[in-house]
Amino acid sequence: MELRHLRYFVALADTLNFTRAAERVHVTQSTLSHQIRQLEDEIGRALFDRIGKRVLLTDAGETFLGYAAKALREVDQGLGDLLRAPDELSGQVRIGSTGTFNIGFVPECMATFLHKHPTVKVTVDELAADTIAQRLLDGTLDIGISYAPPDASHLWFEPLYTEEMVLVVGLQHPLAQRKRVRMVELHRQRMVLLPESFATRGMLDECFRACGAEPMLAAEMNTIAPMIALVARTALATVVSAQAVPPREDIRVIPLESPTPVRTPGILWKRGGKQTAAVRSFANGIRKLALGISLRPEG
Repeated sequence: MELRHLRYFVALADTLNFTRAAERVHVTQSTLSHQIRQLEDEIGRALFDRIGKRVLLTDAGETFLGYAAKALREVDQGLGDLLRAPDELSGQVRIGSTGTFNIGFVPECMATFLHKHPTVKVTVDELAADTIAQRLLDGTLDIGISYAPPDASHLWFEPLYTEEMVLVVGLQHPLAQRKRVRMVELHRQRMVLLPESFATRGMLDECFRACGAEPMLAAEMNTIAPMIALVARTALATVVSAQAVPPREDIRVIPLESPTPVRTPGILWKRGGKQTAAVRSFANGIRKLALGISLRPEG
């Protein structure tokens, strides 16, 4: 079965007249009739009843018409997207991002995308992971940049890269001169961490339990930048994604081990959701940036 068979079939189904259908698809009537016969032979079912000069769809033809018309619409839309100049993308892209990625990752994606597609409006909301998931489901977000949701039955998670969590301390902290720190050494250390409602906090709590460490929780904050600012001014420590730590002269970033806390960020989509060309283009930019991060040498 070839694409022209579908075009000929839909044209004849629309007009129910061989002459008019042949004119629509710019072939002779005999060619159209021959191609329809080929399609029916391949399917093994009659799609049209020929009653004298009248043409009617059979039950099989009625069923097949919906699928054929949908397939042609998808193909024609794809061809249109390919032929359209890059700067002709329009509309908007609505993104939900957790705080970690909103520090550097999302702005870098936006800068590249908006330079290439200045006519597209991009909106970003910094949200908790569960809120991102809910807003994807209710259709108020197009893309989520977060971690895998606990319930992925209605969402599709596309992993991007693996990131390590690191210890961040101020210059005067007792661990500031260490090259590496074992998780058990954080036992009884005064710390500021994300609230328990965050998936990252749950993962860290599991790492602490696994090694028998019980840090002293001095503070909870729901955004990364203030946590790091607090660490720089106090004797507290924190554990955050390495990608979320901005360049600063008043902190030390120390790798963790035994175990090393690891997370896998990715793109979240609504299963079965229809994505515009602008949304797909932005997602492709996310993948390219993530690939660059995954290829960076450690350290």
